[in-house]
Amino acid sequence: MPGPGAYWFGDEEMEAVMEVMQGGNLFRYGDENDPKFLHKVSTLETEFAKYCEINHALATSSGTSALLVSLIASGLKPGDEIIVPAYTFVATYSSCIFAGIVPVLAEIDESLSLDPDDIERKITSRTKAIMPVHMLGNPCNMDWIMEIARKHNLLVLEDSCQAAGASYKGKKVGTIGHMGAFSLNIFKTINSGDGGLVVTNDHKLYETAFGVHDQGHKPNRFGVEVGTRSVLGLNFRINEITAAVGLAQLNKLDRIVGTLREKRSKLKNLISEAKGFKFRILNDSEGDTATLCTVIFDTREQAVKVTKALGSKTIDQSGWHVYANMEHVLSHLKEVGQPYTKGSYPKTDDILSRAMNISIGVVDSGLGAGWGININSTDAEIEAAAEQFCEACK
Repeated sequence: MPGPGAYWFGDEEMEAVMEVMQGGNLFRYGDENDPKFLHKVSTLETEFAKYCEINHALATSSGTSALLVSLIASGLKPGDEIIVPAYTFVATYSSCIFAGIVPVLAEIDESLSLDPDDIERKITSRTKAIMPVHMLGNPCNMDWIMEIARKHNLLVLEDSCQAAGASYKGKKVGTIGHMGAFSLNIFKTINSGDGGLVVTNDHKLYETAFGVHDQGHKPNRFGVEVGTRSVLGLNFRINEITAAVGLAQLNKLDRIVGTLREKRSKLKNLISEAKGFKFRILNDSEGDTATLCTVIFDTREQAVKVTKALGSKTIDQSGWHVYANMEHVLSHLKEVGQPYTKGSYPKTDDILSRAMNISIGVVDSGLGAGWGININSTDAEIEAAAEQFCEACK
């Protein structure tokens, strides 16, 4: 049950992989005078930066490592607080925890992203950053979030892992704050099995992030560097095969998002006459990726009835995307003095208990989106799904 990019794997990805294999250089570094060294990683970085209209992109081994690299490179210190939503994938929290940073959870609103109203209530003297998550491909209300960040002199690190291809008022997500992180995991808009990307306009942040991701090395090199390292780094490098697949998928990204928007629009039109629910708020109705269609029912009872009839589940019952379902995270929150029990975020709990994710491109029961359509669904299949949904709502 993958994301939409996986449905569109084809000759382009196969040929890209074989090209790297035939060249024999799978490492991201090599002799730039050797025609067999194809520098796919650096090309992916260049092309993704160009796609996002931003100065720098850095390829990493995963979306989680992209988040961790961003957090460390930004200069946040152990004990600093960062405001994050109570509805997100577990990596948003775990990357903060591994960096020694305290995740302070805030409520979501009916866009299923950070509620700006609650952000200011969670700011303390230890707050140093906000991590808005463009959850389910839907951009956050970035104007309001950036206004809060400027008012309180806070960093903004965008978790765009589920939102490659999304934009907010004409700007690609991930490029609005100080840094952005993306995922190329199989469940995302485009994928290379795994992998991630960090983007920023700040050269110093980019240089530090590069060092964090590769043992302290400076960027824009092909061979082995010997000399003084400015930072202590780890190994979150990506390899040439992963980058080759990522490049092939990047070339399809706009077509993927365009197709998803078209299919979701058809489905929404067909189910809009059913009673007892409303659609999730889109902070930019032309900017989200349309990987899912989220509906919020008037009552919990209706939500349970409909999802059960369709063989699905309400979002609050989905896996490691809901704070209350993450026992290991709750244990850590308790240790650092943060609210850690189910019910600690009542607005989030209420919304998720009445909400259902319908698959459009991401087919993932872990998101509560195991039912719906996919990027290759025909008009007849979309109509059949809509009829089934409407019948369940009666």
